[in-house]
Amino acid sequence: MQKPLDGKAIVIAHRGASGERPEHTIAAYTLAIDQGADFIEPDLVLTKDGVLVARHENEISETTDVAAKPEFAGRKTSKTIDGRQMTGWFTEDFTLAELKTLRAKERLPQLRKANMAYDGQFGIPTFEEILELAKARGVGVYPETKHPSYFTSIGLPHEAPLLALLQKFGHAEKSAPVFIQSFEVENLKALRGKTAVRLVQLMDEKGGPPDRADLSYAKMATPDGLNAIAAYADGIGPNKTLVIPRTLLGNMGEPTTLVADAHKEGLAVHSWTFRRENYFLPLEQKSGIDPRSTGDLQAEIRTYLATGIDGFFSDNISEAVAATKP
Repeated sequence: MQKPLDGKAIVIAHRGASGERPEHTIAAYTLAIDQGADFIEPDLVLTKDGVLVARHENEISETTDVAAKPEFAGRKTSKTIDGRQMTGWFTEDFTLAELKTLRAKERLPQLRKANMAYDGQFGIPTFEEILELAKARGVGVYPETKHPSYFTSIGLPHEAPLLALLQKFGHAEKSAPVFIQSFEVENLKALRGKTAVRLVQLMDEKGGPPDRADLSYAKMATPDGLNAIAAYADGIGPNKTLVIPRTLLGNMGEPTTLVADAHKEGLAVHSWTFRRENYFLPLEQKSGIDPRSTGDLQAEIRTYLATGIDGFFSDNISEAVAATKP
């Protein structure tokens, strides 16, 4: 079968240009567009009043200044989400108006000290604001539904507001510049019955979909698993180690058959996540022992492009775009 996407692999700005600005801010998305991203990627969670906003998690103490706000001290709580206990402040306990009083901050200050200069400068964007930016600048959007079964369990499902906003911006067909992604299975199946927009099944190196105790990502990455995914999705978004595993020493090993197997099922492959800091790079691409230093990200990306992936997520868009050029 032909590869689902022809030509240059798409560059997906992972939470915007999050290597250079605090993630999930209009500034991060705008910089990513300026640097040549094909798609910008918001992780979507919901507010108490049912509005989709972009945050890495619904727990927001790592990405906002909420802990410094005395008026919200009483909102701190503990919850179990996808089997994991979390303590902090959660978007579903705030109205949009309340969230708009918060300011974003760098989530990885130990690795990205320079980004801390932007702490407090930007707010939390809504999905609608991100769609407006993408339309104005002519790029695609690649939203992830975060913890969809959890949000459904508390009466705040993603599907209705997500599809309503996509429809408002004219994104209803398979040709629309949109991919919807999820680590869960059943919400993608539900979306398949409601929209023609392309859907992507995310797959991690370990574990399995939070909503399917009978499935593992390893099983989903087999030919039979990919055949099942092709019944409801248009692509897969695998952790990059499922495409090229790391050796015991931390080098890149031999590629698996995942890309070829997915293409046989008509599935696009968009791998994640490519970052320039030594902390994230394979051993041979590191520039030294300081985890914060910049290594050879372009070399890593080019090795992955040689496997035939159709796109990839990166925090560092300038390097990612350069790696796709001859």
